[in-house]
Amino acid sequence: MTSREFLPYLKCVGTGPKRNRDLTKEEMKTVMRAFLNKEVLPEQAAAFMLGWRVKGESIEEFSGSLEVFDEFVKHSPLPNSIEFGYPYDGKIKNPYILPLTAKYLQGFDINLSLHGGLLQPAKEGTTLKEICDNTPLEDNIYYYDRSEYFPELYAFSEIRDRLGLRSSFNTIEKLLGITQSNTAIIGAFHKPFVDKYIQLYKDRYKKLIIIKGNEGTPEIFSKCAVTIVENDEITEIKVDPKAYGIDYRKSTERISVESSLAQLHNPTEAFKELAQFNAAVILFLTGKVTSIEEGLSLL
Repeated sequence: MTSREFLPYLKCVGTGPKRNRDLTKEEMKTVMRAFLNKEVLPEQAAAFMLGWRVKGESIEEFSGSLEVFDEFVKHSPLPNSIEFGYPYDGKIKNPYILPLTAKYLQGFDINLSLHGGLLQPAKEGTTLKEICDNTPLEDNIYYYDRSEYFPELYAFSEIRDRLGLRSSFNTIEKLLGITQSNTAIIGAFHKPFVDKYIQLYKDRYKKLIIIKGNEGTPEIFSKCAVTIVENDEITEIKVDPKAYGIDYRKSTERISVESSLAQLHNPTEAFKELAQFNAAVILFLTGKVTSIEEGLSLL
């Protein structure tokens, strides 16, 4: 595709409210292939990203993009694995807990599939990549860096950083099927994203779990809702660490990379209890135990 051939697609998202329109799935697949094959000018790419976000994305557009992602992602099948979907704009108020949670999941035949990359706009938090690159990981954690598993999307990191705004990629880059896991756990903050994730991923995983966790991550720090999608059935439950005697107080201040790492390397008792609780919830959600209480009794 030439830059001139791309113009009709750019006009779909860049001509204003009266003339903008949603792209069909096939049109979106054409656009995304042109993006990833570097067939469009950087200015066009930035304009499309901004216009697409302002127009508002359709499920068809997202689905088409994910199907093209499948063509480019380097898959590494991992048996007995759960793929975790973390936002690429990081966390700003609390440390990552999953590296510690993994310790308590050893011996349960569960592999944790994580992926990360360079910081993307717009939260400017601490990334999962910064944590995984700077702390010893348990044997049941498998971390995949975007520069290796999806270099074509990684190549857009700079232009996204220069744009400085959240883009539509933020929504669809969290679960990419790298390890072809049957189960996926993704974090969400706002209710509309829970509904979007159900539509996008319910047919891509046998079990999809959406946790309204801390800062949009699949980590539980306080009372939250958990949505479970399996066999076309949707179930919602509430989980609350305080109900199990865990009184961890979330930070209200911005946390640095160093502070986040320090909490992992030298965790407080409350933080360790919270990690155990997260492990027990994962055991329950994946059917390893019949209740969170049973999970905690085994940890």
